[in-house]
Amino acid sequence: MKKMIWFAAAALCVVGTTAVAADMSGPSMQGGMGGMGMQRGMGGMGGMGGMGGMGMQAGMQPDERISLGMQGPRKQHQLAMMRSHLEAVSDIVDALARGEFDSAAQTAQVKLGMTPQMKRMCNGFQNEDFRNLALAFHASADDLAKALKTHDTSASLQALHVTMQYCTSCHSTYRQ
Repeated sequence: MKKMIWFAAAALCVVGTTAVAADMSGPSMQGGMGGMGMQRGMGGMGGMGGMGGMGMQAGMQPDERISLGMQGPRKQHQLAMMRSHLEAVSDIVDALARGEFDSAAQTAQVKLGMTPQMKRMCNGFQNEDFRNLALAFHASADDLAKALKTHDTSASLQALHVTMQYCTSCHSTYRQ
């Protein structure tokens, strides 16, 4: 079981790092989810296996993701939030690997969940599809926290997978 958790941790680190790096450097993320491919509670990629075709293409291509048009301090704040989310996922995976489900649940709820502050921030986004995806991501983190509280490794990893698919969908569709 520990090997499975460590494998999941390594895979999540690669996916998450690639997504955040893409936002900062701008290489194309072709394929992806094509927008709002995820729906809360689907438990997967809506029929699009694996990582939804996400990946680097040969050579540099224009970044065709939808720009959110964020500038200056707002852009920097958003990028800092993305790094914070990635750190939270890393902390959750680490806690899972150590069998510390309650710690992982606390991190999911406090750092990723639908807190009043997160809801307020998400509702401030102008792009409606992006706003809805952000709200769905945070709601999935609440579901993740609930799954973690059961101490069921399989259910917890599946819930983490759903939450991470929102990350993948968003980062393959939008850029700052």
